[in-house]
Amino acid sequence: MTVPETAGAGTASRGDFTELYRRVSDAGLLRRRPLYYLGRSSALIVALGLLLAAFAALGATWRQLLLAPLFAFVLGQLALLGHDVAHRAVCTGRRSTDLVGILLGNLVVGMSYGWWVSDHNRHHAQPNREGHDPAADSILFVRTAEQAGRTTGVRRFVARHQAELFFPLLSLQALGLTVATWLTLTRGSVRYRPLERTLAALHYLLAAALLVVVLTPLQALAFVVLFGSVFGVYLGCIFAPNHKGMPMTGRDVERTDFLRRQVLPSRNLRAGRFVHFLFGGLGYQIEHHLFPAMPVVALRPASRIVRGYCAEIGLEYCEAGLVESFREILRDLRSVGRAATADRSVRPSRRTEGAR
Repeated sequence: MTVPETAGAGTASRGDFTELYRRVSDAGLLRRRPLYYLGRSSALIVALGLLLAAFAALGATWRQLLLAPLFAFVLGQLALLGHDVAHRAVCTGRRSTDLVGILLGNLVVGMSYGWWVSDHNRHHAQPNREGHDPAADSILFVRTAEQAGRTTGVRRFVARHQAELFFPLLSLQALGLTVATWLTLTRGSVRYRPLERTLAALHYLLAAALLVVVLTPLQALAFVVLFGSVFGVYLGCIFAPNHKGMPMTGRDVERTDFLRRQVLPSRNLRAGRFVHFLFGGLGYQIEHHLFPAMPVVALRPASRIVRGYCAEIGLEYCEAGLVESFREILRDLRSVGRAATADRSVRPSRRTEGAR
C-alpha cells in the first residue's frame, strides 16, 4: 500500500501524515486479515441462506413481515462487506476485487458495484466539499444555505422541513440505490457493464420470482415496502453520522493537505463494540478515511494512535455518542433548512468554510 497523495499540502503538512502513517504501519494495523473476512463472509452467507429457507417454509402468511427487517440487516451487512472489498481491504488484485465486489453488489445486494465505487471514490477524495463530494450534493438534503437558496417548489418545501423529514427520507435510500443502479447500467458507463447488468437483472428476477411464488400480491407489496424502508434507514443511519453536521468546504476553496482534508469533516462514534458491529466499523470514520484499505478490525486500535497524534499536532478530532451525533445532524439540517424560508437569492452559508 502506498502513502496517499497530499495535493496542495506544504512540506510540514506532508510530514504530518507521513509520520502518522509510519506509526500506524509500525503497529501492524495495515496488514490484511483474510481469516477475519473469511469468517465474516461465511457467517453472513449462512445467515442469508437461513433467512431464505425460513421465508420459503413460512409460505403465504403476514408473519413474513417479521423477516423483512432481518433481511434488511443481513443485506446491509453484506453491503458493508462489499464496501470493504471495494476499498481493497479483502482482496489484493484489481480483477479479484472487482469480481467479488460485483458478485456482492449486483447479484446479492442488487446495487451497481461500478457506480458505487465511482461515487464513493469521489467522496473519499474530497469529503464534504460542495460540488466535488456526491454525498454533499444529495438530492434528499441541503447541506449549505446556498443549496437551500437554489431550491424551488416541492424541493424547497422538503428542504425547509428536512430535519423533521430526516428519517422518512432515509427510508427512500433503497429506492434511490435501485434507480441509480438501473440508470447506470442502461445509460451510464462502468468497467464490466455486461456482467453488472446481467447479475443485477438476475438479482431482481430471482427476488421477484420468490415473492410471487411464496406470497400473495398484497403480502409481497407490503414485504417489499417494509424491507426497502428498513434497509434505507439502516444504511442511512450508518453513513449519516460520519459527515453530516460537520464543516463543509466551498467548491472553489483550494484543497488543503490530505490529513486535514480527511480528519476535519469526519466524525467518529463514541460507542461500544456492539454499535460498531452494527455500523460495520464505519463509526471509526476518521481512521477509515485516512486508511481506506485498513481492515475494519484494525480501526479501533488505530483510533487510539490517530487520536493521540492529532492531539500532538493540535488538530481537532471529532467524536460524539450515537444520540449526540444525530442531535447534531438534526440541529444542522434545521439551521440550514431555515435558509429555504428566506429570499431565494444565494446567501453566505454559516456551514461552508474554507479549508482549515
